[in-house]
Amino acid sequence: MESEFDIIRRYFTRPTKKALLGVGDDAALIAYNATTDLAISTDTLVAGYHFFPDTDPSQLGHKALAVNLSDMAAMGAVPRWLTLAITLPRDAPQSNSAWLQAFAHGFFALADRYQVELIGGNTTNGPLNICVQIIGEIPRNKALKRSNAKLNDDIWVSGQLGNAALALAHLKQQLVLTSEALDVCLPALHTPTARVALGQQLIDLAHSAIDISDGLLADLGHILSSSNLAAVIQLETIPHSWVWNRYAAHPQALEWLLSGGDDYELCFTAPETERKKIHTLSKELATPLTCIGKILQGEGLSIVNSTGTVIEHTKKGYDHFLS
Repeated sequence: MESEFDIIRRYFTRPTKKALLGVGDDAALIAYNATTDLAISTDTLVAGYHFFPDTDPSQLGHKALAVNLSDMAAMGAVPRWLTLAITLPRDAPQSNSAWLQAFAHGFFALADRYQVELIGGNTTNGPLNICVQIIGEIPRNKALKRSNAKLNDDIWVSGQLGNAALALAHLKQQLVLTSEALDVCLPALHTPTARVALGQQLIDLAHSAIDISDGLLADLGHILSSSNLAAVIQLETIPHSWVWNRYAAHPQALEWLLSGGDDYELCFTAPETERKKIHTLSKELATPLTCIGKILQGEGLSIVNSTGTVIEHTKKGYDHFLS
C-alpha cells in the first residue's frame, strides 16, 4: 500500500499556473490583491479513524476547527472564513438535536474566539465525517513555507510534545494515566490550541514552519525534503510534560514523543541571529519556544542524545494508509 503522501505526489500533484503555491504545504496560496495573499486549507476528520464515535460533540466541534486553524498558524495567516461539510449517520446519536447543538457550540465558540466566519458548506447522510475548509489572509509574499528552511537555521518547537499521544494510548488501554495526568493530556488530544498568534509573529523571524499533526519526525521531515536539507535534533531538548517523564521508560515512550502526532504545535526554523527575539516572543505570548536542533547540508534527520550517540527510531509519524 502506498503512503498518503505517495498517493498525493503520484496522483494529485500538478503544476499550478494561477496559484502562488499548490499542493504540498499546510495551505495553498492565491494572490488576492496588491498587499494580501489568501491561504486555503482543508482537513477531514473521520469517525473511527481520527476520533472515537462517542467523543464529546462539543470537544469534537472544537477540534474540527482547531486542526484547520493550526494550518493557518503554520503559514502565518490570519484566519478569516471557513466552510463546513458534515456527513451524519441516519438514526444515530450524531443526528439528534442535542448532539448537533453541542457540536455547533464547540465549533462556534472557537470560531468566535478567532473571529472566523462560517460562509457555507454541505450536509449529507452517511458515516460520520467532518470536513472543514479554511481561508486566511497573509501579507503579500510573507507566507511561511515548508520549502524555505536555510542552512544553519535553528530548529524550534512550541509548547510540549507527546501529551495527546499519551492520552490516546490511555484511551486505547495501552497504559493507565492517573487523574492528574489525564488533566494534562486529554485537553491536548480533544481540545488542542492552535498557535495562531505565534504564526503571525513568526512571519518576520522564521524562514520555514509546519504544524505538528503527524508527529515531530514526520513533519520536520517535510520541511527537510521540501527544502532539500538535513537536520540534527537533540533528544533531551525536545519539550515534554512531567507526564511523559513518568513514562519515559515505557517501550513506546519515544514513539509518543517523536511520532505520536496530534500535537498541533509549530515546528519552525529561523536564523541564529533571531534567537533573542524568539525568546522575547516566547515571554510575550506566554508560550514555551524551545530550540531543539540545527539545519544541515545533505539529507535526512538524525536524533542524538546528550553524549552524541545517534538514536535509532524507525517510526516517523502517523500515516492514514500505513499506520
